[in-house]
Amino acid sequence: MSVRPGRLSVVGTGIRLAGQLTVETRHLVRHADRVFAVMADPFSLDVLRELNPEVVSLQVHYARGRSRDESYRRMVTAILEPVRAGAQVCAAFYGHPGVFVWPAHEAVRQARSEGFEATMYPGISAEDCLVADLGIDPGVSGLQTYEAADFLVHPRRFDPRTPLVLWQLAVLGDRSRSTFRTDPTWVRALADLLAESYSDAHAVIVYEAAVGPFDATRIDRVPLNRLHELDLTQASTLYVPPIGAPEPDPARLRRLGLDPTGLAEASFQKYRRRG
Repeated sequence: MSVRPGRLSVVGTGIRLAGQLTVETRHLVRHADRVFAVMADPFSLDVLRELNPEVVSLQVHYARGRSRDESYRRMVTAILEPVRAGAQVCAAFYGHPGVFVWPAHEAVRQARSEGFEATMYPGISAEDCLVADLGIDPGVSGLQTYEAADFLVHPRRFDPRTPLVLWQLAVLGDRSRSTFRTDPTWVRALADLLAESYSDAHAVIVYEAAVGPFDATRIDRVPLNRLHELDLTQASTLYVPPIGAPEPDPARLRRLGLDPTGLAEASFQKYRRRG
């Protein structure tokens, strides 16, 4: 199928916009006929408008009483209209455009299904910032990530000896998908579920990446049984540290012709070094 004239580029602007815009993203924003953006603050829009004055905020599609699903559908419609008219369009979302950004994925999907060229480009996500700010190395310890409500209502097989990240605490209990208000009952239920594998006193972290140049990174440590006492925002992410290092399976090691004792000690030293 031949590609139609319009083109869509979906980009991520990073969390700290001014310092995390990639060279590639700057180029795509600067040379687009139209730019649509969902940013965390007005300052971020101003930064994009320095690159291209044709920036339109998609925040207008959020409205009191309107579900997020309907807001997202309106965003997709707005993005694709000029693409269908033959324009070079750039849709910019803060963070990574493929992480918890349904409109970005749907716009790319619809554009491609209609014969237009559509590409998603990566950006620095909140997870990238979390890894740096908390000093986590997924290559050493592994990393488990889930959306918080999904983790709570669906049975998940997770390993408490591997770091766990739970996203979007702010919408726990928001069944209408029309508010960003946390239901404390759901927060307590999540803490109770985690306490089954950790303990009530297990210290967890509510994390928020710094967005503006003068913002501070939020790293609030609290025991699970007090998690519901903290104020949670749209940027709040829960980090659950592991309860200890995993232990090698002796039967697997023997099947591989390895010494279980030596491997266990090497594994312990590796995890001890991670701090």
